[in-house]
Amino acid sequence: MADIIEADDDSFTDEGADLGGESSLTSLGSSIVKGVEENGRTYASYGKEEYGAPMDEQEMDRIDMAHAKYFMLLDKKRWLAPIPANPQRVLDLACGTGIWTVDFADANPSADVTGVDIAPIQPKWTLPNCHFEIDDIEQPWTWKEESFDYIFARDLLLCIRDWPRLVDQCFKHLKPATAFGTPLEDPAGYAKWFEAAGLEGVTEKIFKMPTSPWPKDPRLRLVGAFEQENLTVNLEGISTRVFQKGLGWGAEESTVFFTEERHTKPETTFILPIPCRLWQKAFVGSYLGR
Repeated sequence: MADIIEADDDSFTDEGADLGGESSLTSLGSSIVKGVEENGRTYASYGKEEYGAPMDEQEMDRIDMAHAKYFMLLDKKRWLAPIPANPQRVLDLACGTGIWTVDFADANPSADVTGVDIAPIQPKWTLPNCHFEIDDIEQPWTWKEESFDYIFARDLLLCIRDWPRLVDQCFKHLKPATAFGTPLEDPAGYAKWFEAAGLEGVTEKIFKMPTSPWPKDPRLRLVGAFEQENLTVNLEGISTRVFQKGLGWGAEESTVFFTEERHTKPETTFILPIPCRLWQKAFVGSYLGR
């Protein structure tokens, strides 16, 4: 019970929950709104761990200035991720003043956009499809898993102590990649689906397979060489339609992506400059001791 954060008696009531564009911040307790004073600056008082930056007017001005800076840096773009055309649920982690959250909600009326931060410095009144919550994103999330189309984060400075855990929570709460209708995680359900159909004696074996010839073991080195060829020999052919129809990419965007990929090779990658059939025979012959 030591990890539980107690709220003030007048905190987090449901008053105003159905008042359209009014933020839930209106029901926060006074101690959370005021924060704590240290060295002439105001810091957030909510959250299990302390956040290094303040939450006063000077810091809010800096956050909004940085928002304008990133807009210029990204050539008048607010985000770069290849999100769906009509996103439904979006989460803005450590949203600060909420300026990005509001901009995204304004540009995407189809989306229900949630901004979350431990500092209650967001506007009390906002767009109908935009709202804010006060929470510690390093604690277990209470949102439904596999429910967000897009999770955005920027400038998470002086606040994240366990990055792997945060990334893991993001992964669990994003919707599966089903834009093309053929989820890549389907193999994980094969066994249970066969059993659900009534089949008996279903056996599932999982093997680790390298994606390039980096293993020391000769057998796995050969497997990795074949898998590398499998993934790269026709990457453009098996991906173009998926990217265009699933992600909405144009032909030019797809061409640029595959051109860059062809010129990017991992350090452990090597392909012999001989025809594929001869290359395969050379590897097989070497492995079989011929």
